[in-house]
Amino acid sequence: MPVVLLLSGPNLNLLGDREPDIYGTGTLDECVADARAIADAGGHVLEDLQSNHEGELVDAIQGARGRCAAVVINPGALTHYSFALADALAAFDGVKVELHLSNPASREEWRRRSVIAPYVTGTIAGFGRSGYRLALEAVVERLASE
Repeated sequence: MPVVLLLSGPNLNLLGDREPDIYGTGTLDECVADARAIADAGGHVLEDLQSNHEGELVDAIQGARGRCAAVVINPGALTHYSFALADALAAFDGVKVELHLSNPASREEWRRRSVIAPYVTGTIAGFGRSGYRLALEAVVERLASE
């Protein structure tokens, strides 16, 4: 069964508690469970990792090369300045989805630039917890069409 790697970056371990007016009240475990249900239904294995450390996320993407069919990443604040993540994603041959709970384009100016956007297949943003489900639905559909 094809493997999908779901990565969650800095501070996402605080979901449900951190700024619920922006990020909602769902926990990261609930978001991952939503994604896992879609992956399972589509015949995929979901692996997930949350890290507050950029290098650990880079290592995970590199480790997915040749092993995973897709990477879904919610990079958190790393979205805006991590050229290391951008380079790692550029070296991954597979479906890549950038995911955000909030809509960065409608927030502070510094959040409006994504350095990883040029290296992903698509972006899901602004749909809160549903974004995790939507991202996996997009991956499953894309993989089925390839």
